[in-house]
Amino acid sequence: MPEPIGPRGFTRRRLLGGGAAAAGAVGLGAGAIALTGHDTHRAAPATEPFYGPHQAGIATAPPTHVAFVGFDLRPGLDRDDIAGVLKIWTGDAARLTQGTPALADTEPELAARPSRLTVTVGLGPAVFTAAGLEQRRPAWLRPLPPFTIDRLEPGWSDGDLLLQICAEEATAVAHAVRVLCRSVTSLITVRWVQRGFRDAAPGQTPRNLMGQVDGTVNIAAPDLDRLVWDDGAAQPWLAGGTSLVLRRIAMALDTWDEIDAEGRELTVGRKLGNGAPLTGSREFDEPDFAAVDAHGIPVIPPSSHIARARHTHDGERFLRRGYNYDDAPAPGQTSNSGLLFAAYQRDVDAQYLPVQQRLADFDALNVWTTPIGSSVFVIPPGVPEPGGYLGQTLFES
Repeated sequence: MPEPIGPRGFTRRRLLGGGAAAAGAVGLGAGAIALTGHDTHRAAPATEPFYGPHQAGIATAPPTHVAFVGFDLRPGLDRDDIAGVLKIWTGDAARLTQGTPALADTEPELAARPSRLTVTVGLGPAVFTAAGLEQRRPAWLRPLPPFTIDRLEPGWSDGDLLLQICAEEATAVAHAVRVLCRSVTSLITVRWVQRGFRDAAPGQTPRNLMGQVDGTVNIAAPDLDRLVWDDGAAQPWLAGGTSLVLRRIAMALDTWDEIDAEGRELTVGRKLGNGAPLTGSREFDEPDFAAVDAHGIPVIPPSSHIARARHTHDGERFLRRGYNYDDAPAPGQTSNSGLLFAAYQRDVDAQYLPVQQRLADFDALNVWTTPIGSSVFVIPPGVPEPGGYLGQTLFES
């Protein structure tokens, strides 16, 4: 009696049958065995801690891949509903980041390689309204004021909840996005997904898609407690948390390509080769904004990006992460690329806004860059130990 064909038209006998098909199957099987054997000798999957006073994915060394996912609350949700979403995400993120499948994970094999996976959760302004907790909303938690350079699109802006998912491997990010989104579809809906990447040799600063070394000046570990992590003075529940400003910045690469190397360096204020300021020879040399050439012209133009972006006092510094995006272009275009710029700070109004205003007013780079997305979120503190959940201090304190 012939062996019945399964729902996909395959049977064990058919797969291992004779003739040319058998030869192909044997070849495939041998290859699969060889690959499996090789994989068993790979290094153990790297993990980042989930539990602690702060959420991972902020002070953590940035991995290669990111997905920012913004969500809208479904109508009629209350405090318990939102807390329920955060409890689900906490449990699943704690498992996924350590290489364990999430509950009801339909592809548990994909969880085995977390590849430094981190899951960071943010709350938008509407959460506080829906939960009846307006008195606990930080004063800075609102959309940024409009800037003349902005061309914001609703499909890339705002949001009630945020997931920031990072890992060294794109598969780990994709799997976590799918699992964490699928688990809460009855309560929230996806508003946007923004995926990015960054590449650099060990110990080197990555470049953006304009070719610039991007991320030279940043906050170091000793300054995190003072400039990034909230101390709970204004909102006690937020101690150990922070804020996130996410800006999606489109790059006009087709016209940027028309600028010569000298023009690009004058626009940015840094040398293309190694990222050194125009007044220095190495990337981390301190820029001399007072230096002039033989004709009295500033070596670093006052309108250059680094001149406009520099802080005027210590209270304007913040932690930043930049990720490139390179999406499919529209018909007739050759590129659809840019930067996902993430800034973390205690106080958006005091630290981020003054710098952004200077850039909007007079940054030479604005000719080739356009902000098309903008969101602000509060990042709750971390979960100190198993049994708690993200946002617990907000909902239960």
